[in-house]
Formats: sequence, C-alpha cells, structure tokens
Amino acid sequence: MSSVRALNQLMLLASEVGDLIELRFDCVESTELGQCLKESRRLMDSLDHPVIITFRPAEQGGKRALAHETRLQFWLFDKPNGAAFCDIEFDLVTGLASSTFAKGCLDWQTVICSHHDFVGVPVDLEQIYERMAGTPARILKVAVHADDVTDCIPVFKLLERARREGREMIAIAMGAAGIATRILGPSRGSFLTYGALETDGATAPGQLTAKELRELYRVDRITEQTLITGIVGLPVGHSVSPHVHNAAFAAAGVNGVYIPFEVRDAKSFFGRIVHPQTREIDWNLRGLSITAPHKATVMDDLDWVEPAAQEIGAVNTVVVVGDALHGYNTDATSVLKPVIERFGSLRDSRCAIIGAGGAASAALWSLRREGACVTVFARNFQKTNSLAEKFGARYENLEAARFDAFDLVINATPLGTCGQRENETPAISDQLRGARFAYDLVYNPTETRFLREARDAGCETLGGLPMLVQQAAEQFKLWTGADAPIEVMRVAAERALQ
Repeated sequence: MSSVRALNQLMLLASEVGDLIELRFDCVESTELGQCLKESRRLMDSLDHPVIITFRPAEQGGKRALAHETRLQFWLFDKPNGAAFCDIEFDLVTGLASSTFAKGCLDWQTVICSHHDFVGVPVDLEQIYERMAGTPARILKVAVHADDVTDCIPVFKLLERARREGREMIAIAMGAAGIATRILGPSRGSFLTYGALETDGATAPGQLTAKELRELYRVDRITEQTLITGIVGLPVGHSVSPHVHNAAFAAAGVNGVYIPFEVRDAKSFFGRIVHPQTREIDWNLRGLSITAPHKATVMDDLDWVEPAAQEIGAVNTVVVVGDALHGYNTDATSVLKPVIERFGSLRDSRCAIIGAGGAASAALWSLRREGACVTVFARNFQKTNSLAEKFGARYENLEAARFDAFDLVINATPLGTCGQRENETPAISDQLRGARFAYDLVYNPTETRFLREARDAGCETLGGLPMLVQQAAEQFKLWTGADAPIEVMRVAAERALQ
C-alpha cells in the first residue's frame, strides 16, 4: 500500500487469500502516514483476520529510509491499536527491551523480533538466533538470502532447533533459490509464511503470491509426510512443471508437492540435500525432474541409471528408491509421440536436429530407434561431431545450414525460451523454407520465434507442450506407481502458459 486510497482495497483483497494480513507502513508515503494509521485502526476493527504491523527501514528491506528516532516514535506512540503482531527489527528490540518506558507501550506477546540479511547466510546464524531468543519477544524471525538451494539447509535446521526448544519461529531464505523454505516452512514449524497479493507486489526477493501458495502448492495441506518432488535447473522460474505436477497430485489424491529448485552446484545439492545417505535435512523426498544445465552432470551422483539414459548420456528424472537414487530419461520415450501422431511413421524420413545438449541426445536416440536418417546441426564442432558419431548420424555446421532437404526439423536448443533469449531462434525462414515439419521442444512461450519463422517458410509446426505433458506423465508414474491424470496435466499446463 502507498496511500489511504489503496489501503481499503488491499486489506479486503488480502483477507480473501490470507490467514493474516501484514500492513507495511514503510511502504506508505510520509505525507500519507498519519491518515493511513487512522484508517487502519478502523479497518482492523472490521476485519476478522489478525494483522501484523511492519515499519521497516530501507537498510533492512524496507521501502524508504527511516531514522532511528522515527522508528521509536512509531512503535511507542503511533502504531495503531488492535494489531495482533508487531514486527520489530532486532536492533530496535534490544533497545526497547531495556527501556522502562517501553513496558507500558509494548505487549511483548505480540512482538516478532526480526533479523534480515540480504547478502547471504551469516556464518553466526545460530548465535544470532540465541541473542534474539534472549529478548522478551514472543516470536523470532530470520530472513537470509539464498544464492543456491543448499543455503536453505541452515534455515531448515534453525526451524528444527526452535521447535525442539519450544520457540515460535519464522525462518525464510529469500531469493529464487530459497523458495523451498517458503513452501515447506509451515510444515516444519515456521509460525507463518509470506505471500504477496500480486507478483509485482512482492516485498522480498523470491516471494510467491498468496494465491500460488494456497492454490498451486496447497501449502496449508503440506505435512512432514508429504511426498516431495521438484524441478532442478538454472533457471527454473519459467517452468510450468509445478502447475502440471501439483495439479496431477491434487487430481489423483496424492499427498505430494512439486517445488522449483534453482540449483547452481548440482553436486553439492545432491550430496547435501538429495541423497538419502548423505543429506543434511530430513524430508520425504521422492523424486526430481532435471533440466538444463544439469541433465548430464547429475549422472555421476546417481546409484543406478537405466540403460537408455546411459546411452543418451542424460537424465531428466530421478527417483529415490530406499537409500539409492535411480535415473531415467522420460524425454527420450516422449519426444516423438506427438510427432508420430501428426506425421506418421518416421522410418527412412530425413530429420534434422538443431543442438547438441541433453534434449538433442534424447531426440537423436529416439529418431534412430524409429529408423530415421538424422543430421545434427550445431556450432560446437567437437561436441556435435561426438554426439553424431555416437548414434551413427551426420553432422553439419549450423552457421550456413539450409533445411529444404528435410522432412522434420527439431529445435533442441533453449533458444526462444521465455526470458532473455525469447526473441532468438536457431534458424530463420529462409533456412527452413522447403522443410515439411518444424518441431520446437521449447514450450514456454507456446509461440516461439522458431515456430513463427517456420510458419513463414510454409512448414507445418508443433510446439513443445505435448512433449512436456507426456514426459511429466511418465515421471508421475515413476514417482507414485500410478497412471497420471494426463488430461488434467495438459489443461494445467495450458492455463499456466496463458
């Protein structure tokens, strides 16, 4: 909120999706603060939801600079009565705790003592917790910044300690790599988790919306017995897989959740968080989807890999089996099904694959099994020539390639994926003219530049969404042993992409 005008509407909207409402008075313009305080008192009396009041300075994540004296004035004299909780920064809590004057102004049973670190995870996090625990505040809150998923480990451990010691605690890792703490925190003892009203209204890095937390991840239904799955990659923010798999779990009545894991160091992630014999947190992890750039590198961290995935040299699915990790490639068994449904038999067809990564390997392996004649196009000669030779295919350089002699052209590169490279394509219409069918494995966006160029060239086209749903259905069966509700998954993917 930034004004009195916005206050009424935002509080009503928040009451529809949240259990508690946080009022961030540091987001209010100084000229509007007095009127907003007055209006908030009236609104708090009319709402059934408990309210958290926050007045955070910029150096601790607030929206504007606040002098120490201004903060003291707010908490001792200005704060609206009727708030269920007051979120006060640790540095201010220590001063207020020693003030005899504050005793009559603050009810410590309503105070959340908070500490924020927007740089990383402090090495003395446990000591910070102990000092905070020495204050009279009822609830402790720690929010740190995660550069990798492994930075979530000390956050989860802090929640475990607080629960053992009978302390009410909020612990969050901020940033895209910390999303798991926001989704799983309440099931591990966190007093609450935060959700924004809108995506562009987040008050901290990596904050999901309240609607996503409740409807997509079903955060209020997660327990310590919930089966945990997720997608591992860098980046993963564009992925619709959480929509696909969480919809499938809900439709099938499976107590499961699917979480995005933004991972830089896959070896550390698998060693410290995934593998049952070495992981440092206790959770009911059942399996993972693996995407770029980790499909090949994770193979060294698995105990068993199916023969097809070994031959392809890439894994896109991991299943936890007892104390071991098993690897599969559901891309390979799914990539051609949508094409064959439209194209018919691929035997002796002339097929071009653009790319030399894990997706290209899966497509090449599948095409060779179908009896197609395949040529691989890419810019990296050494990598591409090795891939082509491995499967008895031809190799040509992509720079001046023409595809008029091919029945099927597959884009197996990430070019065109939603984000920084969305406007890129591995081939333009002049190169594609004369080809019969163009197939883009990129599914987000549904309309890629590659597909537009192919249509301009007169090609039939197919996007990557049907393949995404098909391979996800196979993952679902590997993780649960049950057939996937594939139509539910398809609809969920389409809605997410809209």
